[in-house]
Amino acid sequence: MSKREPKPIERQKIGKKNKRSLILVGLGGLITLGLGAVIIGYSYLNYRYETQPEGLESSVVFDVKRGSGLSTIAAKLEKEELIDSAFIFKVVTKMRGNESNFKAGEFEIKTPASQAEIYESLANGKAVLYPVTIPEGLTSAQIMRIIKAAPSLTGDMPETPAEGTLLPETYLSPRGMTRKALVAKMQKAQTDLLDDLWEKRAPDLPIKTKREAIILASVVEEETGINSERGKVAGVFTNRLRRGMRLQSDPTIIYGINGGEKLGRGIRVSEIARKTDWNTYQMDGLPKTPICNPGAAAIAAVLNPDDVDVLFFVTDGTGGHVFSKTNAEHAKHVRALRARERAQKRKKN
Repeated sequence: MSKREPKPIERQKIGKKNKRSLILVGLGGLITLGLGAVIIGYSYLNYRYETQPEGLESSVVFDVKRGSGLSTIAAKLEKEELIDSAFIFKVVTKMRGNESNFKAGEFEIKTPASQAEIYESLANGKAVLYPVTIPEGLTSAQIMRIIKAAPSLTGDMPETPAEGTLLPETYLSPRGMTRKALVAKMQKAQTDLLDDLWEKRAPDLPIKTKREAIILASVVEEETGINSERGKVAGVFTNRLRRGMRLQSDPTIIYGINGGEKLGRGIRVSEIARKTDWNTYQMDGLPKTPICNPGAAAIAAVLNPDDVDVLFFVTDGTGGHVFSKTNAEHAKHVRALRARERAQKRKKN
């Protein structure tokens, strides 16, 4: 019995099914090849991205300008020969979802480095910081001259802050920090410090407000630069205020003359007698305003002065001071100082 031959219509259906199958198989093969190519390509790019080149060890500082995007950064890295392909750096960084992780600033890159290591340095590394050192005892005008001259800072100069509102110390800032931002940082640093020290102040002080504390600290700061003496000098002024005695501080005379700039000579008798808002030889209590920006040690000394039984001090001619309980003893030390000064003058002549 012979097999039954498929009808022409059935043969057509079978032919169409075979063609569809072949097309699907072909498409599947193409997709497989495409995926394979993508995987191989991505693996190659990742290999290039992760591979560390050879070379001598060194370090460079790379500057990421504010607002720089991935393309700009990649092009600059290639131009400075830190990477050999901006294209690979861009593609892999994007594929890893890290395109928006860059920060502005200067970053140290240790070389030789893979592109992955360079990305980590720029995205997660700490920016290179530059010191701006503000010594204790400067006026606000003097501090602003330092800020204006600092090469790492940018932007216009803000208005000169009120006297005694800045905390002197060394501030570390990234290149490009604005001068206005640094001034604000210095003001906040003083506020935070004063708030903390005020809560720990000694009881029964003759100063009643934080502003008075800064004013007296500015006088202490100008009287001595020796850290071990600040508490004792603060103790002398505290004792005098409690007794209603005038502070009689020479730096307050100078501030009334020229706003705290260097005098370049001795104080004249006529200047001691001149009444100003700061001359504590001619006024009771504290000056009208601070006479400089005191440092943390001077502020701390005023809020917790040494418990001393002295009321006078005078320079000893070597940078320190001699302290006295009585005016007679003080006068004796002053005469000794003047004698040394005259002897030194004769030697010079």
